[in-house]
Formats: sequence, structure tokens, C-alpha cells
Amino acid sequence: MLALSATASCDTAQTRPSAAKPVYEGVDTRLLDGDLVNFHVQMRGARGPDDVESYGECAAAQYALIRGYGFARHVRTNVYDEGGLWRGDAVYTISAALPRGLKTIDAEVTALACAENGIPMV
Repeated sequence: MLALSATASCDTAQTRPSAAKPVYEGVDTRLLDGDLVNFHVQMRGARGPDDVESYGECAAAQYALIRGYGFARHVRTNVYDEGGLWRGDAVYTISAALPRGLKTIDAEVTALACAENGIPMV
């Protein structure tokens, strides 16, 4: 009886689905006006909207650094799931000084966190 229980638990472990690994399929960046930037991101294997929003935030952080700015402020993000293909449409402002608002990011700190978490940037 004991041997049967051990075999049953091994079978259960083998049939568990493995955690989905995100596949980042690219970022399209568009300068809208002066310091206002639009990021279109696309990925598969997202656990939900937060993963897509993080991808957009990472793109915004790297873009700000490339342009010589240290900060970004989140304006909005729309997320869509189309049969497992997740798309994000995010808008950020970029600036040299810490902008006003609640959803600000330090571009350097955010870019480092993105790199540590394996999230690609622009």
C-alpha cells in the first residue's frame, strides 16, 4: 500500500504543467510630442496584464536613459489579450528631473530591475 502511494505522487508531479515562460516579441516606440512617448509592446506567456505593463515600463525606462533623461511618468497603459498574444499600448512622459505625479519611475533603477528580471528593453 505504501509503495502505491509513492508511485501515485510521482505521477502527479510529472503531469503538472510547467510555469509559462514569457516570450517578449518586441517594442515599437513612437515619439508623440516633445517628452510624450508611446510604447507598443507584444509578448506571449504573460501571466496577466501586470507582465505586459512591466514590459512597457522597462521600455520606457531604457528609452529615457537613451535620450539622456533620468525619469519617466506613466500616463496610461491599455492591455489586450488576443488568443495568447498580449499587447500593451503605453504612454509615458520622460524628463530630466523627477516629474510631478504618483506613477513616476527612476529610469536607472527601473532599468536595472528589468535586467535582473530578464525583461528586455528598447
